[in-house]
Amino acid sequence: MEGSAAMTTLPANLTLREAQGVLDTLRESFGEADADVWRIDAGAVVQLDTSALAVLLECARTAAAGGRRLEILHIPPRLADLARLYDVDELLHIEPAPAVT
Repeated sequence: MEGSAAMTTLPANLTLREAQGVLDTLRESFGEADADVWRIDAGAVVQLDTSALAVLLECARTAAAGGRRLEILHIPPRLADLARLYDVDELLHIEPAPAVT
């Protein structure tokens, strides 16, 4: 299915408390989708901690193991900041925020 994509949306809260349940849901959606690209929409996330990075890193591993490409869309600034702080922004393909002039 070249060019096809599956989309999964993250919940508003992605902290240690929710991480395992979110990861289980993401794994299930990955297994149900038959697509070349697995897109995760992070736009709804408003409350997060470093567990969000752990979840997304596991998603990246899952996608790679399944021969798919992971795209994370609508990344909240706080999540992008954490990814840069922990030096995983390149692993998750999170682009730097545009410079404010």
